[in-house]
Amino acid sequence: MDRVVRVGVIGYGYWGPNLVRNFNRLADLKVCCDLDEGNRAKIGSLYPDVAVVRDFDEMLGMDVDAVVIATSAPSHYELAKKALGAGKHVFVEKPITLSTETAQELVALADEKKLTLMVGHLLEYHAAVNEVKRYIESGELGQVRYVYSQRLNLGKVRQDENALWSLAPHDISIILYLLGEEPDEVTCRGESYLTEGVQDVVFCTLHFGSGKLANVHVSWLDPHKMRKLTVVGTKKMLVFDDMESTDKIWIYDKGVGDGEGYLSYGEDVRLRFGDITIPFVQMVEPLATECRHFLDCVESGQTPRSDGRDGLRVLKVVEAAQSSLEQRGAPVAIG
Repeated sequence: MDRVVRVGVIGYGYWGPNLVRNFNRLADLKVCCDLDEGNRAKIGSLYPDVAVVRDFDEMLGMDVDAVVIATSAPSHYELAKKALGAGKHVFVEKPITLSTETAQELVALADEKKLTLMVGHLLEYHAAVNEVKRYIESGELGQVRYVYSQRLNLGKVRQDENALWSLAPHDISIILYLLGEEPDEVTCRGESYLTEGVQDVVFCTLHFGSGKLANVHVSWLDPHKMRKLTVVGTKKMLVFDDMESTDKIWIYDKGVGDGEGYLSYGEDVRLRFGDITIPFVQMVEPLATECRHFLDCVESGQTPRSDGRDGLRVLKVVEAAQSSLEQRGAPVAIG
């Protein structure tokens, strides 16, 4: 343990065990809360020095500085609002809430209380993603033209939320983080094949005022397990493949040659084919980096990279994409 921040975690289902493991190592984990008796028993067995409670209000009444929320998305707003109201710093898993109105309320409340509000956009803390951002900002890729991502697998099939809400926030948060821009319009199409009304596959396209495009393809009904992002620039192109164990970034010195494009009428565009570079990236667990960052912000008062406003930006895009999805791909402006 290398921190003095006293932490409580609520939710020990799918992702909660990973957060508990990290905060137990990095901070002073005081208490865990879960409605499920079986989950409470697991916590008690693995962490005998940590208090285990069923009631969230009981946890808020304990001696904790920060609350980590790893429950289902519909509960995020009420739990985060209650924690902020009790004077606790808050780390909440994505999405921050299920509506921009409630997300704005949480941001305003955190500002009013001068408390840290951070959203679990995990991949913004991935070492390879930050290396991609460095390449973009250095100009080595030239001007970014478009980006596309693929987050695919066979399973885990959800029935309470569609692939857009379950999977796309990861990629949308990465794209906004890498480009440093917010889109002005989104179009989205998807289909429900396994559960009526729950889209298993979604294609979402973001348009940016600068002219950039980004496409997000998410599905849990696919033969491939893919976690891949491609950036196409005017000088070079880059692929980030998170399924690779070590060689996660590939840089392709490919593009259209310098000049006006066509040499003369009837001739092809000049294409350039150069070397492929695989830079070394020192990997650390992104979740550990994310948890440390939250603790740093609680202690120092600095603004988190994925603060409430970042969560709100991502939520605006997802909300607009859902509206487009319901209108079978009609363009929806993002205010």
